[in-house]
Amino acid sequence: MTTLAPSLESPSRLPGADPALEPIARKVEQGQRLSIDDGRTLYHTPDIWRVLELADLVRRRMHGDVAYYNINRHLNYSNVCALSCKFCEFYRKAGQEGEYTRDLDYVKEEGRKAQSIGATELHIVGGLNPYLPFEYYTDMLRALREVAPDVHLKAFTAVELVHLARIAKVYKRNDPKSGVRWVLQQLKEAGLGSLPGGGAEVFDERVHKEAFKTKIGAHEWLDVHLVAHELGLNTNCTMLYGHVDQREERLRHMEILRRSQDQALDRLGYVGEDSAYIARDIPESQQITAPVITLNKDGATLPSPSMSDKGGYYQTITPLPFFPDGSALEHLPGPAGLENLRTIAVTRLMLDNFPHVKAFWIMQTLPMAQLMLEAGADDIDGTVVWYDITKVGGASTHQETTVTDLKNAIQEAGFTPVERDTVYRRVTRDGNTWRAES
Repeated sequence: MTTLAPSLESPSRLPGADPALEPIARKVEQGQRLSIDDGRTLYHTPDIWRVLELADLVRRRMHGDVAYYNINRHLNYSNVCALSCKFCEFYRKAGQEGEYTRDLDYVKEEGRKAQSIGATELHIVGGLNPYLPFEYYTDMLRALREVAPDVHLKAFTAVELVHLARIAKVYKRNDPKSGVRWVLQQLKEAGLGSLPGGGAEVFDERVHKEAFKTKIGAHEWLDVHLVAHELGLNTNCTMLYGHVDQREERLRHMEILRRSQDQALDRLGYVGEDSAYIARDIPESQQITAPVITLNKDGATLPSPSMSDKGGYYQTITPLPFFPDGSALEHLPGPAGLENLRTIAVTRLMLDNFPHVKAFWIMQTLPMAQLMLEAGADDIDGTVVWYDITKVGGASTHQETTVTDLKNAIQEAGFTPVERDTVYRRVTRDGNTWRAES
């Protein structure tokens, strides 16, 4: 298959090559952390082929020709929400047409379906329903554990978890982490396996005030994930871009996330006796004391589930393009395909300590996800089945693809499909019976 970009050799002789990218290319080749200024250049250079090529270089260092997928199902337990974020078309108010809240019988049936088809994951999120007691959430997890004991429960965004601390009456404004810790401990005991990454949007106060001012901000979101990591839970993160945000704000979002990941990797022991992962002489930011730790060098050891006794970490970053249809921001155009492709590449290059970058096919489309596998992404997500958060191009909530389609898409893009579980262990299966490699 023809690659997206020309060879890395002799870039200065290529027509249209941007000499401003050469210092960045040298940093990438040496596995060094890029600066915000470097990110600006990556976002604004007309030489997008070189940007995609550099991202592909890092992606192949970390994962070779492997591209991941999983067999999963999504469960949205309620679309009733106390918030009214401008970019959101999902939420409904109580009594409004289309609102729903699933009872435990419905939840159990979804769990049985997941178990019966050999799914490895249930992805569970919903609105901030002010009418549900805290026990609803622990009961839901226990019910799913009962009927789907083999299925990993990836559930509840940081926004939901702060909401749960409030309805459980354990949230303290002067010490928000203690309430979140109690909530996560209860949920973990009930069966919670990891956290999804939603609710991050873009970490910027201007964007926050304009698009989702009633939702928690960056500090609370990061605190939730910090506590989850301390409890040994792996988490994920997102970046919803292409609405009122600017590229500069996306770069700051990435900087904040990678410094938070530095903190997690420090806890996992990446400093220790082996200092090869520490990036020297780089200004540290975001009031985090951990050293700058990179994973994008040749031979770097990526974090794994075997490290969970030391704590959790961010597994994946998923850039999500904004779709305006039906939201209060539907007058905006949303990002175009080339912007999506560039953003996935910039994300891979800037987030040098994130093991995985996901091109979520539901929001990128499967054909675009194929291209993104050559632009930094190593994961296209899974079979999904039901997805009620975003409906691309007028799609219904039934947004399903098959394992055959996912594997064919990966192979057609020139990569080797590998089924994973939620924590990125390789899966082997005999029909619907599966096991994860240790």
